[in-house]
Amino acid sequence: MRKLFLDIETLPASEENHEKLKVIHSKREEKRDKKVDFEQYLLGTSFDGAFGRILCISYAIDNDPAEVLSAEDGGEKEMLAQFWKIVKSISKEAYNTQYPDYGVQFIGHNVMDFDLRFIYQRSIVNGVKPAYDLNFARYRSYPIYDTMKEWVKWANMNVGLETLCLALGIPTPKDGIDGSQVWNFYQAGKAKEICDYCKRDVEATRAVYQKMTFGK
Repeated sequence: MRKLFLDIETLPASEENHEKLKVIHSKREEKRDKKVDFEQYLLGTSFDGAFGRILCISYAIDNDPAEVLSAEDGGEKEMLAQFWKIVKSISKEAYNTQYPDYGVQFIGHNVMDFDLRFIYQRSIVNGVKPAYDLNFARYRSYPIYDTMKEWVKWANMNVGLETLCLALGIPTPKDGIDGSQVWNFYQAGKAKEICDYCKRDVEATRAVYQKMTFGK
């Protein structure tokens, strides 16, 4: 079985979608008691695969060094196509069509509810067909191993990657930047620094996974 460790960094919706979002925002505000201005709403789209964008996808296969794909190099669509091409290249043919097993375990922190879902959603928006339909069934560790879910044993609670790293004696990947600063870094022209940070998250996630599985 191949292991694919991954992490993504996302950005708010591009300007070409702002008019659509203003319509959505206006309708939502009509129903709200506590108002949210459009700029604040726009920042929140970085967590929404319908309109938010993926800046980069970092990944590591088995014990290989982490690599990164960036939308800066050819656009989000091309980056997603490259990602699924990599997934396909390490996958095996599924013989059972009812319960297909492609021989790849996707591993990440909050990867089930965020990273992989976001990748699937942006793939649909961009017209990029995934390598295959991945099973998102909960309460299991294959084909998706979510280090956050496994740490809390699927309780209704969250734990940050940095917290786990510090608890397990792993150097924090949040050196000079964390997820809350990605947009500011991007606006400052620091896309490379964001990509490097994304790679550190992947390396940290792999170290956490190895601790949690006792070095399997």
